[in-house]
Amino acid sequence: MAVSMNRRKPKSSKNSETKQHCSCSAFLFKILSRIPLGILLLILVYLWSSSSTIISGKIVHICVSSRKLSNLYCLSAGTQPNFEIPIPLTNNSFTRNIENIDASPSTNSSVTDDKEIVNALSSSTISNIKEDVDIFRKDSIRTEIDGADKNRNEEIAIAKKAVKEQLQLHRSWMSSTNHASCEGRGVYVYDLPSKFNKDLIGQCEDMMPWTNFCEYFNNDALGEPLASLGKGWYHTHQYSLEPIFHSRILSHPCRVYNESEAKLFYVPYYGGLDILRWHFKNVSVDVKDTLAMDLMKWLERRKPWVQNSGSDHVFVLGKISWDFRRRSYTSWGTRFLELEQMQNPIKLLIERQPWEVNDIAIPHPTFFHPHSDDDIVAWQQKIIGTTRKSLVSFAGAERPNQPESIRSVLISQCTSTSSDRCQFLDCKSGGCNQPETVTELFMDSEFCLQPPGDSPTRKSVFDSLVSGCIPVLFDPFTAYYQYPWHLPEDHRKYSVFIDQEEVRRMKVDVVGRLSGISARERDEMRRFIVYELLPGLVYGDASSRFEKFQDAFSISVNTLLERVRRMR
Repeated sequence: MAVSMNRRKPKSSKNSETKQHCSCSAFLFKILSRIPLGILLLILVYLWSSSSTIISGKIVHICVSSRKLSNLYCLSAGTQPNFEIPIPLTNNSFTRNIENIDASPSTNSSVTDDKEIVNALSSSTISNIKEDVDIFRKDSIRTEIDGADKNRNEEIAIAKKAVKEQLQLHRSWMSSTNHASCEGRGVYVYDLPSKFNKDLIGQCEDMMPWTNFCEYFNNDALGEPLASLGKGWYHTHQYSLEPIFHSRILSHPCRVYNESEAKLFYVPYYGGLDILRWHFKNVSVDVKDTLAMDLMKWLERRKPWVQNSGSDHVFVLGKISWDFRRRSYTSWGTRFLELEQMQNPIKLLIERQPWEVNDIAIPHPTFFHPHSDDDIVAWQQKIIGTTRKSLVSFAGAERPNQPESIRSVLISQCTSTSSDRCQFLDCKSGGCNQPETVTELFMDSEFCLQPPGDSPTRKSVFDSLVSGCIPVLFDPFTAYYQYPWHLPEDHRKYSVFIDQEEVRRMKVDVVGRLSGISARERDEMRRFIVYELLPGLVYGDASSRFEKFQDAFSISVNTLLERVRRMR
């Protein structure tokens, strides 16, 4: 048994406090009136001897040892305390001995003494005490759960505030002008040994057990052309960001070949491909970390890295941040971003860790890679004039192994209505592997549902935006807390937000709510998406040249250069 008391008073009304106080007093009196004074004193001694008081911040935890747990248990947090408690455990408690009263005699003298005390009570008294203790335990746990929910909500609010402050910092690095001059803005690209990049692409045939990646690395990692969708469309894999970015920066107009002329240093390590090859192979964590550790050794012999401890260096990683932050309790991923040497550099990823200030998310690669301003304008004109026959669409699959997922609810709501109101493309059947099918679905829809998948972000968010389909988001971490350089702070301009908790509790008809958004509002959002956002969400091909627009690559590099300029 465990009891925890929090010294902070809940913010409840006086009447509520008085009522609770009276209820507790009556309950305690009910128990105490049944126990002789001598026995009561002995009970208190045993309870005290098996408990420990721990102060953590402003909370006083009273932790009691239990026969069912291997260490102290404090209900103040609803679980074991998240700090080490350097207090030895006791081997018995009064509650344990009540539960074990009919057990065979123990050779432990303290247990025998406990049983003698308990035997002094009548069986009816013991039964009543156990009943009252059970009631008290349930009431205590319920109170603790309510308190934990309140504390959790407060912690979430504080965490979100911290994330928003980081995003403000990231946005402050952006320049309002598209620099035409490269003076004082040199970019140096390390010529790494091939094992850190090109050799990884060479392993494309067996990178994943069910997919041959080789075709995705054609055309500077854009994949095979998609003639049916028009010029600039390719079958690009969602994990191809690293070689795509590398190809572009090699031909950047501000690239310099002398380290002393550089302000920004790009490290072309394909860390996402490095870990992708190990995801489904039975290898040790040491093997998974080998290449990253070799890279650190290589960089530590370079003067620019040592000079500023890597703060003017940038890595581009084509997988989510969590894949590079392996914890001790799992073998998934690497520890690359947990290394001490990796705390100063900027890391550009398709999904950031929201509380890491040097993690910055940039768009997932889509299927559209324009070569020129004209390619962008031609696509804008096409999708702004498209007739959209469906109100809503969802391309995805259920997550039966994720109880918190709202996908099943969304699929049920979508399929229970007419096809002109909601279309569902089941990715489980393989339909989502065809870029043409997904793009045509989004071009045919006013709104595209974008619930979280295996992680908060989705490549599909960017596919829908590039198709002129208004994304419907259910978690702010899917986009709002991720892409400060490429998406505006006012998310109402380009998306609709519906809290996933409302969906989970069946409190909202998503299709019905979206049908209440007027045609004028939809048109305003779509025009903002197509004319303001779209150019900055796509990555041009390796030889692309833009004068009127900045694509996702240009925005990223220009902002990095502005950050380094301000640092110096």
